Amino acid sequence: MTALYSDTHPKMEALQIKLWRQATPTRKMNMLAQLNASVRLLALTGLRSRYPQISEAELRFKLAVLLLGDELAQKVYGEPSHAK
Repeated sequence: MTALYSDTHPKMEALQIKLWRQATPTRKMNMLAQLNASVRLLALTGLRSRYPQISEAELRFKLAVLLLGDELAQKVYGEPSHAK
């Protein structure tokens, strides 16, 4: 088996994979939900640093564009007046 991570010791990686395989479906879904929440938080942090002057509505729209693409974000959320 090839290594997933170049910076992780092979024994630790094997243990991590073993624990993933032993996790219940509920635990796996919880891990996935936590990962998604972390990604959203990182994306929002990046957007806030790039656009410190925009409103929360505009920020949410920009996040939707990142997650959904321009067309779908506009269909779902509309476009805030200053989101461009």
